[in-house]
Amino acid sequence: MTGEGDGPRLKRSIGTPGAILLAFNGVLGSAIFALPATLAADFGSFSPWLFPLVALVALLIVIPFAHSAGRFPESGGPAEYGRVFGRFVGFELGWLFYLSRAAAFAANANVLAAYLSRWWVGADQGLARAVILVVVCTLFAGINIAGVRRALAFLGVLTVLKALPLLIIAVAALLATLPLPAPGAMPPLGQFEAGALIVFYAFVGFENAVVPAGETRRPGTVLPRAIFITLGMTTLLYFLVQAAFIGALPGGGTDEKAPLIDLGAWVAGPAGAAVITLAAICSLGGNLHSTMTSTPRVTYALARRGDLPGWFGRVNERFLTPANSIAFLALFAGILALVGSYVWLAIISVLARLFVYAVTIAALPRAPGRAPVAPWLYVLGAAGIALCVWGAAQATWDAWQTLGLLALAGAVLFAIAARKPAATVTPG
Repeated sequence: MTGEGDGPRLKRSIGTPGAILLAFNGVLGSAIFALPATLAADFGSFSPWLFPLVALVALLIVIPFAHSAGRFPESGGPAEYGRVFGRFVGFELGWLFYLSRAAAFAANANVLAAYLSRWWVGADQGLARAVILVVVCTLFAGINIAGVRRALAFLGVLTVLKALPLLIIAVAALLATLPLPAPGAMPPLGQFEAGALIVFYAFVGFENAVVPAGETRRPGTVLPRAIFITLGMTTLLYFLVQAAFIGALPGGGTDEKAPLIDLGAWVAGPAGAAVITLAAICSLGGNLHSTMTSTPRVTYALARRGDLPGWFGRVNERFLTPANSIAFLALFAGILALVGSYVWLAIISVLARLFVYAVTIAALPRAPGRAPVAPWLYVLGAAGIALCVWGAAQATWDAWQTLGLLALAGAVLFAIAARKPAATVTPG
């Protein structure tokens, strides 16, 4: 099996702006377009404040995660972090993370088809849906195979098209309903925990930035900075949108599944509703594109380590991208989108990420790097792992069974690959 030092290498062309784009689009997907009505119904005028409160709690995970991830200079993300505990742990963590991202891609591709059906009747059904899913997978795969810089440039366009309309609509609604609604009483602890868990899931996805570390310039500095900036930007945007929704539509609107369309209509009539629909489509597109940029680097890293067939580790000589891994994700996620069950897709996406966060934090003391780990990071790390355990404990027994079966399937693949010695990877 070839190491990274043999043949063409991935080029380090991702800087801070590119890492922010990957993290921001990994976080800002469909949640903000669906949560406002549910949160308003459950928490009323206190709901906007859930976002900064949960963001503060999330720092217990984000800070040690970012510091740990920044110490690993090679692509692969979780597949690399887990290897400090052994080859098998690294493979399993990378495997589960890959499944979670492929599943999320498949689910969001179908949501994209559903939003397109607002303009194209029947886009979420039958042959039209299948054509849309194939086009989406092929388009994002093609852009990413053609080079990281092109991929990030396109991602930048999608980011502007999804974030700017949201910000404009939210600010317009807030200005029209000044003063800001006073925060209501803090809900009881049990209710707050349930709401916090929902809101926390709106912040996951920042790990998108860390997977292509081998293509990131100065990952030890760039990755933590990108993650922290992303957390701040999304917290502010979420707060503004939720506060605007509460102020403009205290009754909750009429469309529970797409509440921000009601907010857009409240601000600017049918044109506002159309703008929000376009923003939702671009948001989903950005999320899908970000996933297609980062996730193939997991199978690339596993192949270069000898834990998957070498085909996944081949780099396109012209574009210097892991073209085979990108094409495989497009095919795999496309099949899941066409025939998969969305229940288990969502379950795996949530549980696997909590495992990824916990193991990444736990890897900090063993992470490469000469600088010693500050003692306060150990304290935050322990709290972050405890938070991940608490979140995982909220999952149902069915969720654990599903995760266990998929982990077992990964173990079988590893056993087949492990008959060959692990490859030595040359940093590059």
